[in-house]
Parts: sequence; structure tokens; C-alpha cells
Amino acid sequence: MKRNKENRTLTRAEMEIMNILWDTADDMTTHAIIEKYPEPKPAYSTIATFLKILTTKEFIGSKKKEGEKTFLFYPLVTREDYMKRTMKDVKNTFFGGSLKSLISFFAKEEDMSDEDIDEILDIINRSK
Repeated sequence: MKRNKENRTLTRAEMEIMNILWDTADDMTTHAIIEKYPEPKPAYSTIATFLKILTTKEFIGSKKKEGEKTFLFYPLVTREDYMKRTMKDVKNTFFGGSLKSLISFFAKEEDMSDEDIDEILDIINRSK
């Protein structure tokens, strides 16, 4: 059953791999991904399983390395696009679609400095 692209989400482990791919300009082999993975490094088979899942979910693509059996993996979704969709889902799911409610929540829950508040107000004023 094919999943709707808009409903795809990443688990924490999948996000770790995506962050490695997003932070690297080149296509990566499984071994290269493991090298970038923080300690404790997972087993090759674990990363291979997550790469298969991410391919099925259409977050990454793969191609064979020229002249070899090795596969290279690359993101099909940008970090920015995923972040936009995820934040929109959070806004709709937890705040009834209200940006005002979302911002109010973080303004109350986060320990923001006066400098942070001024910077946020400046961003809001520039976006008018």
C-alpha cells in the first residue's frame, strides 16, 4: 500500500540518517553513513534496514556506484521541505491550525532572553 507523501513521517533513527544525508553534499554509501553516525555506531545491517525503509517511504533514492555493486544514497526530500510539513502538522494537530496559539505556547514555555524576543519581533515585523 503506497503511503501519501504528505503523511510520511520520520522516526528518530530515520531522522538521524536523514540529517547525515542532508549535511553531506555528496551521495553516500552505507559505510560512509555509518562513519558519520555518532557513537555508539549501529551495525551495518541496522543502517541497511533503515535505508531500505527510507527508500520505501520515498525520503531517499539510490543508485549503483559506477563499476561497483555498492549503492549510493541521496535525499529526495530537502530538510526545509520536511521541516515545513512537520511544523504545519504540529500546528494543525496540536494548535487547531492556529499560528497564534503555536507561537503563544512557545513564548510561554521557552526561557527566552530579551534579545531573543526582540529578534523574533523583528522577524515578524519584516514579514508583514
